[in-house]
Amino acid sequence: MPPNKPLPPELRTLVDDCFQHDSERLRHDEAIAILRERVKTVATPETVPLEQAAGRVLAKAVTAPRDVPLTDNSAMDGYAFAHGAYEATGGFFPVDQRIPAGHPAEVPLLPGRAARIFTGAVIPEGADTVAMQEDCERHDQDSKPFVIIPPGLKKGANVRRAGEDVARGAELIPAGSRLRPQEIAAIASVGQAEVTVTRRLKVALVSTGDEIVRPGNPIQPGQVYDSNHYLLHALLQCVDAEAIDLGVLKDKPNLIRTTIKEAAATHDAILTTGGASKGEEDHLVAALDALGTRHMWQLAIKPGRPMNFGQIGDCIMLGLPGNPVAAMVCFLLYVRPVLVAMSGAPWPEPVRFQIPAAFEIRKKKPDRREFSRGWLTHDENGRLCVDKFERDGSGLITGLREADGLIEIAEETTKVERGEIVNFIPFTELGLPGK
Repeated sequence: MPPNKPLPPELRTLVDDCFQHDSERLRHDEAIAILRERVKTVATPETVPLEQAAGRVLAKAVTAPRDVPLTDNSAMDGYAFAHGAYEATGGFFPVDQRIPAGHPAEVPLLPGRAARIFTGAVIPEGADTVAMQEDCERHDQDSKPFVIIPPGLKKGANVRRAGEDVARGAELIPAGSRLRPQEIAAIASVGQAEVTVTRRLKVALVSTGDEIVRPGNPIQPGQVYDSNHYLLHALLQCVDAEAIDLGVLKDKPNLIRTTIKEAAATHDAILTTGGASKGEEDHLVAALDALGTRHMWQLAIKPGRPMNFGQIGDCIMLGLPGNPVAAMVCFLLYVRPVLVAMSGAPWPEPVRFQIPAAFEIRKKKPDRREFSRGWLTHDENGRLCVDKFERDGSGLITGLREADGLIEIAEETTKVERGEIVNFIPFTELGLPGK
């Protein structure tokens, strides 16, 4: 399908006219609202072994085909008995069965008798309670074993009931869930060895600029190493997307246009850094205008104002600023949730924690939301607070390394006093691992 020909609605990743906006710059909440409304799932399902499913998005809900646990079983090593007999006999029982885990008793437990039982073993028919071995006294009389069970045990003590974790037929994990190790364990617990997930999104990574050099090569005055490529490649792994490196493109309009056109035909998204404005050397924006539709984002945020967004056919194109801090902040705030939603998972709204500021901002521009790099610390009284990186430059990767998350300062705020409550978004809420 030619890239400039309108797509039918069912094939569109985004709706063309939804980004028409009267203001010169979109506020943060406006941009998020537009994306949440329009971005949809594009990834198709595939079945993978459970060992390969960690981090993937579940395409088909997992339903429990059986109870978990499958049968009543002992929560610990001890003695199984019938609670009614316990009350009648005062807790003195002959022991006439031994039941290890994995070896259910072949016959019911006789009335007034106890069974030596081990953790995970099936509760025998005729028993309903287990006493911990540490609380019992074991004796032999006439070469026959007996056990004295102390008083006070409630009926059903130390017994894990069949289905108490998951009942047969219950939805274990809903579609759209990102599979963590604990979900993998839950799926394995119902005996399922494969799982249906959405395929990984294919995201083309593009670096541009005559001054950009990849690490491992010599560098000359006026050149910079391409840290953004490696930053974004690692960030895409946190979203479990497949990053395809298209290399560093020189500032040649025809080369850039041809590369973008070919990538749009075979990828779900194109992610670029640098050239996000519309200057004479911003050939990425010109290529997007020529090949598809640009919904130009001039965002009222700091850092990250010059970010653009558009589509070429059913491939989306996201242009991030060239400075590393701005690139990472925009990825976490906008690109990550877009890719998550395209993968079939719910839009990830980060939790904001309200924490006292261990810093002050004497003057802030109004009508702009700011995201500063910050970390958790304690004041002189031992109370939790958040401090910020003192330098706000968008090229300072050191601040990203030292930070635990982002301090969010609202548009209407013009200053922040020390001790004032601010919003703090930990990086873990934005899909990144902790330190």
